[in-house]
Amino acid sequence: MAKRTTPFELTLGEKPLQISLTRWLHEQLRQAMLDGRLKSGSRIPASRDFATLYKISRGTVVSVFEQLRSEGFLSSKRGFGTWVNKLPAHTRRVKKVLPIAWRLPSPLTGLTFLHPALPFRSHEPALSEFPVAIWARLASRCIRRASTSLLRQRDGRGHPALREALAEYLGASRGVNCSADQIVIVTGVQQALDILARALLRPGDTVWMEDPGYFGALDAFRNAGVKLAPVPIDEQGISVDAGRQRAPRAKGIYVTPAHQFPLGVMMSPERRLEVLSWATETGAFVIEDDYDGEFRLDGHPVSVLQNLDKNQSVILIGSFNKLLFSSLRVGYMVLPKRLIDTILAFRFGIDQNTVGLEQAILADFIEEGHMGRHMRRMRDLYANRLRTLRSESERLLKGVLEIPNVKAGLYAVGFLRNGMSSRQAESAAMSEGIETMALDRFLLSGTDPQGIVLGFAAFDDDVIKRGVATLAVALSK
Repeated sequence: MAKRTTPFELTLGEKPLQISLTRWLHEQLRQAMLDGRLKSGSRIPASRDFATLYKISRGTVVSVFEQLRSEGFLSSKRGFGTWVNKLPAHTRRVKKVLPIAWRLPSPLTGLTFLHPALPFRSHEPALSEFPVAIWARLASRCIRRASTSLLRQRDGRGHPALREALAEYLGASRGVNCSADQIVIVTGVQQALDILARALLRPGDTVWMEDPGYFGALDAFRNAGVKLAPVPIDEQGISVDAGRQRAPRAKGIYVTPAHQFPLGVMMSPERRLEVLSWATETGAFVIEDDYDGEFRLDGHPVSVLQNLDKNQSVILIGSFNKLLFSSLRVGYMVLPKRLIDTILAFRFGIDQNTVGLEQAILADFIEEGHMGRHMRRMRDLYANRLRTLRSESERLLKGVLEIPNVKAGLYAVGFLRNGMSSRQAESAAMSEGIETMALDRFLLSGTDPQGIVLGFAAFDDDVIKRGVATLAVALSK
């Protein structure tokens, strides 16, 4: 049986003057095994190597090894070396593990996300359609060609080649006005929100928050001690009139204009200008979360709100976990020039090294056109899957669940017409093996919108059809 190789040097404590070298070494090795620092099956260096490593006479080491073998702590065999035995339970020191006070964000309480995904999980893209072979080829090439400059890079803004590629890509695909110097790479939208909340706001400041809205933004602002002013959503997006009434002098606003989360409303051109006008009047900043704006399923993608900003009010944030795959922890902030130094100074204090090989791989993926081709293919695929969801729902759920005209994103909202509350529908669906989320989970205030979130991106037509049939049974009970 193969034994575990132990990474030496093992840290040994100082030897007290009053005890012998042999006793000290015996106690140090014995305690390391009892504490679990030397685990069962771990190999111990040969006595000659051990003596050289710790500058101890070989005779002392041999004597200690023999004593530990006689006590049952070690075993040895010619040709196999010396290793740590499995210790009886009563000889091991059991460390008390303190309970962890961590908990899920409240909107996720009671939900279980199993793998593989069940229909209709809303936060996963079609991972099976990602061009893994292309990514692997780029990764292999990047590692083979990795320069010392890449390996030593410490730039608070991120890998220069990725920022250059992103500036060009975002300008072409989303209408973003920026240079590479305005882009800061982060691990995702959540880190961007955390940095912005703590760098730009003080405890007690107020921010407009879409209601219902994204719980990750809610947590980021609350963790920074910020007060939230819930602002309702209408058919044009966030209600600026309501925001003016509730918090006219708020310091900022968080919005998802391309595809409001979770209701799916696209902010109208008129409402976008209203938001920017208010921000200009008050000196407030606008955080625009473009979480899935690339996936415009009806016509071409619309430009970002940042495109209309003439007063350096808008901070655009986004990530690649829905565009490509969720374990790619790369996101970005596009900062107004006036905020670059402020954000970089804050960033330097918490995370000085933001460059990794995955950023170099992603830069090549974008520069060589793979990103654009993948996005076009995914838009066609998701549009077809949405059509299947809508047609099957119309056939099997008419009068029970109504899906409005969806124009973007990876999910649709179904509004209940059978008298069920959002939580009742969620519970009924889950009892039949359907994974969905109740709309009231995203409320800050107000009444239940009576609806559920239905993700379609990760599921092929057959799975969607079976899922709708099962959902129809669940909601008819």
